[in-house]
Amino acid sequence: MKDPVIVTDIVRSPLDAVQALAKHGTATVHEAMGRVGLPGPQFRPIQNGAHIAGNAVTVFSWPGDNLMIHAAIEQVEPGDVLVVTTNSPSTDGMFGELFATALQVRGVRGLVTEAGVRDVADLRDMGFAVWSTAISAQGTVKSTPGAVNIPITLGNVTVSPGDVVVADDDGVVIVPRGDVEATLAACSARLDKEAASREAFRNGQLGLDRYNLRPLLDSLGVRYVTQADYLAEDR
Repeated sequence: MKDPVIVTDIVRSPLDAVQALAKHGTATVHEAMGRVGLPGPQFRPIQNGAHIAGNAVTVFSWPGDNLMIHAAIEQVEPGDVLVVTTNSPSTDGMFGELFATALQVRGVRGLVTEAGVRDVADLRDMGFAVWSTAISAQGTVKSTPGAVNIPITLGNVTVSPGDVVVADDDGVVIVPRGDVEATLAACSARLDKEAASREAFRNGQLGLDRYNLRPLLDSLGVRYVTQADYLAEDR
């Protein structure tokens, strides 16, 4: 059990850097960081086409109890993303339209939760972006202490307050606050490389040649044969 605490003065990533990361998709950011930072494919968007980035305000709760989400709302700032986990698996609908209303008016860009949400149609209509591991009408209580703005485990990664959350139709990726500038530089380099490859493919070049994959196929024992020879060998 983590100590019940609410940390009030977290250090956030600069908003200009957050905005710059928001221009890149989760796949690009993940690859740019060396294929790390993904909580897992279970974090799915409830909407289509949303693409956000923001500073993490973290919440550690008990299953079926949203008390600490209420406490976290007091700590958010414009440009934040609320990130919620529980100390054991939960699918209960811990978050809905009323929470989203309170967060949206404070400039929060979205929610990532390792639990359930409800009021999904309302959340879509109001344009509040959510990535969750479940959707459930099951309600919750407000009775158990947890923590706000401490490092939490979200799926496969650790999220610290002030880390940058990037989320889109492909899922969620977490960029540690200390890695933001390096990740931005790597994203830009990757986009330049992809642009060159895209142009080459439009001109008819094959990936086998552009990425020099033919020697690899050969080293792995992959042979080119005609269909007739293949069928003859199979007899």
